[in-house]
Amino acid sequence: MRKWSVALISLALLLTFQAGSAFADSKLDTTVGKLIGIGYDYGGTTKSGFDCSGFTGYVFKQLGVNLPRTSRDQATRGMKVARDELRPGDLVFFNTSGRGISHVGIYVGDGNFAHSSSRKGVTISGLGDSYYSKRFVTARRVMDANTYLKVATEPKVVLAANSETAPQDTEAALKTDVAVQSDAAAPETAVQAPEVASATD
Repeated sequence: MRKWSVALISLALLLTFQAGSAFADSKLDTTVGKLIGIGYDYGGTTKSGFDCSGFTGYVFKQLGVNLPRTSRDQATRGMKVARDELRPGDLVFFNTSGRGISHVGIYVGDGNFAHSSSRKGVTISGLGDSYYSKRFVTARRVMDANTYLKVATEPKVVLAANSETAPQDTEAALKTDVAVQSDAAAPETAVQAPEVASATD
């Protein structure tokens, strides 16, 4: 009975994720969608189980982008992005341990992010949820413009952008080159977390 419940919850999350995302047909969404419901495993980096940075590292590897192993190290990659300027594929970081960055997820649009939660496994949560909103630290953009076009937008958008007839302003808007920097944002004031999270997750 419990297995059926988990399966139904996972299916519901997947359907909600696919229906609610602005880029429901992108390679990013397809990759993440297939992982919804996989259990949490501290140190896990495979479909047998993920911790938070194992999940983000796995997803980005499928998209052709290599990330460091831990959430803290991942927060030094790419460039800092304001919370109100997030786009699908940006990494979002949280202080869930009271000791600085300890949790990471992938922004998927519509105010939501995908992550491997210590209690729920791979799931979709809202940045506006009270727990995560209070613990948000920073966001980083680790995909360059070309990778973003290929993996985080709908196929028809990619085709249009690669077409000779694509509007110049559309390409210009999407082609914001990402310089690799190492200026990780300082964590916010520590807050005690109600759920278990590792500082090296």
